Amino acid sequence: MPYVPVLLRDRPRYLQIILGGVIPAIFGAVAGILIGVSAGAYYAWGGLAAIGGFIAGFEHRDGWGGADRGFFGGLIYGIALLVTHAIVGTHAKVSLGSFPPLLAVLTAIIGMFLSAAGGRISRAQRERLGLQERPEPD
Repeated sequence: MPYVPVLLRDRPRYLQIILGGVIPAIFGAVAGILIGVSAGAYYAWGGLAAIGGFIAGFEHRDGWGGADRGFFGGLIYGIALLVTHAIVGTHAKVSLGSFPPLLAVLTAIIGMFLSAAGGRISRAQRERLGLQERPEPD
């Protein structure tokens, strides 16, 4: 039988906070350090974060739920990256653009699309398996 991940809404609250907020913040902080060390390491780490954002979408009923999570996870990632980079104080090996706070907006949008794609694929898989969705609580 294929693997069907547990939905984020069905996980305990502390785990929702860790998966939706703490992990993106940690990944962003590491990226904030790596951006001053090596462009290659920064991009490789960003690729891992992107894969994580895509996979996170599978923990949602559909692409819309995945998009919400991806937007906020990407925003947290981008803010943590910028704050950590400012604290460390190294010279960025990759351009942060003329207005670095836009990087947080960009990571939020990228995260939104990646997680939405994961959520959509997850929904299609659940439909193919004939799994019933329980209605959202009021």
